[in-house]
Amino acid sequence: MIWVQAIAYFGVAVFFLVVSVKFLKYLSMPLHLRWELYPVPHEKYRAKYGGSYYEETEWWKKPRETSFAGELKEMLLEMLFIKRAFEYNRRLWFLTFPFHAGIYLMLLWFALIFASAAFEVLGVGLDLTNAASIVFGIGVTLLIFGTTALLLNRAIDRKLRTYSSPVDYFNLLFILAVAVTGLLAMRADMEFQHAKAFAVSLITFTPTGELPAAVALHTALLSLLVAYIPNTKMSHFIAKYFTYHQVLWEDTPNLVNSPLRERIALHLGYKVKWSAPHIRADLTWAEEATAIEPVLEVRALAERRKRR
Repeated sequence: MIWVQAIAYFGVAVFFLVVSVKFLKYLSMPLHLRWELYPVPHEKYRAKYGGSYYEETEWWKKPRETSFAGELKEMLLEMLFIKRAFEYNRRLWFLTFPFHAGIYLMLLWFALIFASAAFEVLGVGLDLTNAASIVFGIGVTLLIFGTTALLLNRAIDRKLRTYSSPVDYFNLLFILAVAVTGLLAMRADMEFQHAKAFAVSLITFTPTGELPAAVALHTALLSLLVAYIPNTKMSHFIAKYFTYHQVLWEDTPNLVNSPLRERIALHLGYKVKWSAPHIRADLTWAEEATAIEPVLEVRALAERRKRR
């Protein structure tokens, strides 16, 4: 079953390569347009009522007190329990939460299987496959239910169907195929001894023995899915950190001689690469912000249209 191992290595390599490239790309992007909408969870004492350090007199002279625990709590609530969907779209939450919970349990199953394989390689007498069996059974059930529910929701909901593209359906069908073959693989390998042996072969870079057909099919499809996900919009998990920390929650004060002030000055020196009635492509952003001519041109155009 060397071909299954090759696909598994390929899937993992592509996943980490693409995720790393995207992460570095987002990390090196220019400053984002900050929302500065409160409350933000890192406000140590004012987050509960939506306040901020701007309430303080001469706040720029005082040290900021922030709470990493507040940010961590909010991120975990969103990542693990899909908090915003629960608050603002409860109907969707009942469909998307089982889907995401199933994915998280499958990730936990991976961790248990590979930990059990690592213990075997190290000669530690600790087998976690029994716990992995329970986690897998619950996880794959939730994943099949959640994926099927989201598919039907896209097909039935007229508003959602309007802006659903074929690739949206393909993504869910791909995940459903992996989940269903996972259920078949579980029937062929109830105690996950084949899964554990395969994990050992991946860790030690040694050939694996014959795998049941259902296990081989599931492993191959899963490996291809792992390679596929970061190349699609399902990779939003990469961007979520930046969306929250550099757009939604970013409120670092723009003070004189601060690194933020220096970055803003650098970005204001960039040339505008597009044009519109109120924009001139030959100016820098700083010049655009202070130039009056484009504004006058827009007003003159509006006046001419009124006369018609």
